[in-house]
Amino acid sequence: MKKPGSKGEHNLQKEFQTEKRALAFYQNQLLNHLNPEMCRFIMGQEFVFISTADANGECDASFRAGHAGFVEVLDEKTLIFPEYRGNGILASMGNISENPHIGMVFIDFYQSSIGLHVNGTAEIFSNEELESDPDPSGKIKMALKKSGPRKPISWIKVRVEEAYIHCSKHIPLMQKRDKKIHWGTDDEKLKGGDFFNAKNCDPDPSA
Repeated sequence: MKKPGSKGEHNLQKEFQTEKRALAFYQNQLLNHLNPEMCRFIMGQEFVFISTADANGECDASFRAGHAGFVEVLDEKTLIFPEYRGNGILASMGNISENPHIGMVFIDFYQSSIGLHVNGTAEIFSNEELESDPDPSGKIKMALKKSGPRKPISWIKVRVEEAYIHCSKHIPLMQKRDKKIHWGTDDEKLKGGDFFNAKNCDPDPSA
C-alpha cells in the first residue's frame, strides 16, 4: 500500500527520525473519508479556515463563517459551503478555478478544543446548478435554506481525500461572547474600516 503523505514529509521524517510516530499517526488517525464523529463535529461548527493555491502554487489562507452547520456534510466524501461576494477579489475561488486542491481546518475553541483537518479537491457550482441537483437526501435543499436571505454568489463542493485530528494541546479554550453579526453589510465601520491603516501606505515601497 502506498504510504500516505508527500515525498517531502517522508524525507523530513527520515531526517528528523520521526518515521515511527508518523506511521502510527497514518495508521490510527488518517482517514480518506469522514466518519460519523467527524460529520457531527463539522455540523456543529460556525467557522472554518481554508487554504488554496493558484496554478503556480502561490497560497492564500482565508476564513469562512456562518450559522452552525453552514458547511453541509452531503456524505462521507462530500462537503459543500456557500461563497459570498466579500471584498469582491474572489481570491479563494480564483485559486480553485486554476487548482482544485483545498485544505480546511475546523477548530472548536469553545468546548473540546479539538481541530479537524479536511483536505481534498474543490469545484465551484452556481446557485442554479445546486438548485437543480436531484438531491434525494434533501441535504442540498437544507444547505440552500441555511444560506439565509443574502444569496451566495456560488457554492464550493469539496471531495474529501484526507481527514484527521488536530490535537488539543496547543488550542486555547475560549469563552464565546455575544456579538451582533451584520451578515453581508457594506458599512465600512461595521466591517472594520481601515484597521491596519493600509490606505496611507505605499503598496510596494521597494518599487
